[in-house]
Amino acid sequence: MAGARIPLLLLPGLLCDGELFAAQISGLAGVADVRVADLTARDTMAGLASAALAHAPWPRFALGGLSMGGYVAYEILRQAPGRVLGLALMDTSARPDTPEGTANRRRLMALAERDFPAVTEALLPKLLLPAHAADARLASIVRGMADRVGAAAFVRQQLAIIGRPDSRPGLAGIACPAIVIAGRDDALMPPEIHEEQAAGIRGADLALLGDCGHLSSIEQPERVNAALAGWLARIPAGAR
Repeated sequence: MAGARIPLLLLPGLLCDGELFAAQISGLAGVADVRVADLTARDTMAGLASAALAHAPWPRFALGGLSMGGYVAYEILRQAPGRVLGLALMDTSARPDTPEGTANRRRLMALAERDFPAVTEALLPKLLLPAHAADARLASIVRGMADRVGAAAFVRQQLAIIGRPDSRPGLAGIACPAIVIAGRDDALMPPEIHEEQAAGIRGADLALLGDCGHLSSIEQPERVNAALAGWLARIPAGAR
């Protein structure tokens, strides 16, 4: 009903948990009932999406995913499009994995079995801008999330990412209010990846954030919250 908070399910990225969205949970509390799905227990995109749908306590909800969470969001749209009121894609891609990407993931999976902390240290410079990676608070958030997710779940997540389908053919069929949010200086996904998604989804907004790497929700939380609040306001009251 009018004035009610919008149900919002957020999907974290690889080696991330709910702390990735701590600033969104608090900052959007006035307009959204935010829950964060656990994406650690399955090793396929279909399985992760099914688990996330089971976690959502509402018949319909707005959906946001960051990085791997965006891949899962695309799969949720394939499985249950009628449940999704709006779509927020953060620092993610609609493309399938590349052979180079798959080979690198398998190297990290092998490393995780020998020295899991080394995986986090290898990924940290790719996840955050150099200045942010040097920030003790932000680096501690990333390391803490990785430690809680653990090596076994990391391997399952990588297997799911390797097997993800190409979501680009379905972009034109997405009819709900959508926004693409990303760091302009994302070392893993350049701006054209995000521009491709925004151009492919009819009416989608695009927010490229300066001074921001791959983990926009913790690197630029206030700007991400502002973008998400504007997106949530586009969801018709009668649909909530």
